[in-house]
Amino acid sequence: MDISIILLALGLLLAFVMSMNLGGNDAANPTSAAIGSGVLTLKRALVFFSIFVFLGAVLQGSMVMKTIGKGIVPEIDIVGAFAIILSANIWIFAATMRGMAISTTHSIICAVIGYGLVEFGLGGINLGVLGTIVLSWIASPLCSLALAYLLFKMIDSYADRNEEAKIQKFFSYLLIGSLCFSAYSFGANDVANATGVYVTIASQMGHIPDSLAMVELAVFGTIGIILGAVLFGPKVIRTLAFRVTRLDLPTGLAASLSNAMVVYLFTTVPYILFGYGLPISTSYAAVGAILGASIAAKKKLSKNTSVYLISYWLITVPANILLSGAVVYLLKMLVV
Repeated sequence: MDISIILLALGLLLAFVMSMNLGGNDAANPTSAAIGSGVLTLKRALVFFSIFVFLGAVLQGSMVMKTIGKGIVPEIDIVGAFAIILSANIWIFAATMRGMAISTTHSIICAVIGYGLVEFGLGGINLGVLGTIVLSWIASPLCSLALAYLLFKMIDSYADRNEEAKIQKFFSYLLIGSLCFSAYSFGANDVANATGVYVTIASQMGHIPDSLAMVELAVFGTIGIILGAVLFGPKVIRTLAFRVTRLDLPTGLAASLSNAMVVYLFTTVPYILFGYGLPISTSYAAVGAILGASIAAKKKLSKNTSVYLISYWLITVPANILLSGAVVYLLKMLVV
């Protein structure tokens, strides 16, 4: 059997595993505020997450798939796609099992960079697109932190002027709505992490337009995300919901709304302006939002958990570049 067919089959299997890792690690981002503030149980939050992540992936997932599949490097072949998915899977799974909300986006983008450096050299990397992505990594948590801070102040001011029982009920409905919006935004932005590297391969081998290939890949990836969220998600959800700080209804609502708005805007606005949606870290946006709302509410933060999370974020970049580069180099030697 042709080695390329074997690598394609194994790569698609790993892409599905990758999507499960995404669900396991990132389901916490839309759901943690609602769970931590006591509005929804874990099971109910995951039902809402599953419905709206599917809608976001199918309706708008192509915006970021295009960026990962064709924006950073000229193209990704079957060997490269396999190496990228394998490398990112190893790192994400290891972090998820330790309950750490790392950036799956950083993992896959850095794995693409590792592949690009081996296959094309530095000159083959689209530094313009890459630079914009890196800036978005820095900007997104800062934006979500600042927005959550402002939203909490507005919510708190509104609550002071109204009857507490009515406000609690109103805020609970808003928080559920923001979970749905956040899950939709997550699906639109993050399904590309599992399937974006296969856009060119799927369209070429299936002899179909890129647009159709991206929809099919979105459905494929979303099934894995939902399965991973149900099987592996609770560990990371509990980290963000309970261990960074204790969320009440106002802080949970401010954090959830901020996270949803930032992820959605970074997905759609750059796509409208430049044709490439930015694959930001939804984990960074979620943690930034929780920190911003907590600072505004003057809540105590867990320094140990925060430092531990940040250390994993920093290690993610070199770990995935080196791991992917090594896997690509070894596979190229074996295949050729």
